[in-house]
Amino acid sequence: MTAAPADPPAGAAPQPRQLVVTLYGLYARERGGWLSVAALVRLMAALGVDEPAVRSTVSRLKRRGWLEARREGDVAGYALTDAAREVLAEGDARIFGRRRAGADDGWLLVVFSVPESERERRHRLRSELTRLGFGTVAPGVWIAPAHLAEEAADVLRRRDLDGYVELFTRARVPGGAARGSVARWWDLDALHERYAVFLDRHAGVAAGRGRPDPARAFADYVRLLTDWRALPYADPGLPLDLLPADWNGVRAADLFARLRERLAGPAAEQAARLVAG
Repeated sequence: MTAAPADPPAGAAPQPRQLVVTLYGLYARERGGWLSVAALVRLMAALGVDEPAVRSTVSRLKRRGWLEARREGDVAGYALTDAAREVLAEGDARIFGRRRAGADDGWLLVVFSVPESERERRHRLRSELTRLGFGTVAPGVWIAPAHLAEEAADVLRRRDLDGYVELFTRARVPGGAARGSVARWWDLDALHERYAVFLDRHAGVAAGRGRPDPARAFADYVRLLTDWRALPYADPGLPLDLLPADWNGVRAADLFARLRERLAGPAAEQAARLVAG
């Protein structure tokens, strides 16, 4: 199964492959999942990425099973694979939604056991749980807010990993114990820093007035979404009253929502011009 390309470390500028994935997620799916080579080069040039880097990035994404070469008539291009479409569709609700658990909503516990002879599956299972935003209670016990139950069960089933796990939904953890344990289950300091980087990088965009220039909106919006899309997985909607008082995740989510509302329309207009050539 195709996995989402790794995201850059906190503070690092988006890599070309993250930008290409964002472009395909935003602007290719409505076109059948396909972009011509020329259109992709123009889109990436508007983000400051040159043609050799684009071609190298596409080659890597082909090897990872994200893109496949396809011609539309006499025009060469690349299309999303079925597996890549699936990963992007999975991400839509998480990336663009604003789910936040309450302290009384309960937890989802995943308990798993994978034989030593199937270590590769054990690695895949841990990777999927990490990608879904689970925290680690113990080596074979992982935890997340209860609202992830349906998403987690669906992903594990389609990855053929559900036979190794037991899911306990609406599990209860005493309030005081949960408050003291959340910082052990998730690396809240690292997550707080990632939110701080996001806020610092994009706060200046929010200062603009009026309708933004489409060319600038395109560049700002693609970079905004590329920076944002991993954060709702790293923070799977943890209850606010179990988080530090100075938690900056809410401000980051508010900023993303405001900028998306302001930039998405003009950015799509510019993308359409670039695709059309």
